[in-house]
Amino acid sequence: MSKKGSTIKKGLVVRPILSSEINSRCQVDLTDMQAQPDKNFKFILVYQDHLTKFVLLRPLTHKRAENVACVLLDIFTTFGAPSILHSDNGREFVNTIISDLCNMWPELKIVQGKPRHSQSQGSVERANQDIENMIATWLQDNNTRRWSEGLKFIQFMKNRCLHHGIKCSPYEAMFGTKASWTSHFITSKKYFIYIEDRRRLRRSFKKKYVYL
Repeated sequence: MSKKGSTIKKGLVVRPILSSEINSRCQVDLTDMQAQPDKNFKFILVYQDHLTKFVLLRPLTHKRAENVACVLLDIFTTFGAPSILHSDNGREFVNTIISDLCNMWPELKIVQGKPRHSQSQGSVERANQDIENMIATWLQDNNTRRWSEGLKFIQFMKNRCLHHGIKCSPYEAMFGTKASWTSHFITSKKYFIYIEDRRRLRRSFKKKYVYL
């Protein structure tokens, strides 16, 4: 028997966060790689569009605000700034440098703390776990510890895979077309050797003919 006048408290119903436009809400997280540093690189910035699930990966030497702001500036000047940027990282997003970045895009709002909706948080955590697993596989396949060299390839492979939540790949959701790719360059560290050899050849060519 309940006491007279007592009220039954209803559970809080948390509605999912819905995004109707690309780049309207994005999530940024920092993955700690200090246990497996790649020379000076010790962190990975993971940037994800909430609607398309499109992911951008960038290596960081530190997680200081100026390092984060530099990467965000590069992303914003390429894709534009989102209306809402969510992060559950704290100190990296309260620095005056981040505030200055927000002043450049007055409509940008930075939201801190874990998402209230468990599905939103779970999506980010699954993406981070997928990325960590893909990094481990890439390192093993290429017999290297230079995970920073594999981030571009891992980013591409992550974005071209089918995402069951949106029924297509993040790449297709973002650009409206399927990604074309070649397994030879995507999975092999030889691509970096190829690029480096071309750079050496170009530098040598310039030095040889600079006075002609």
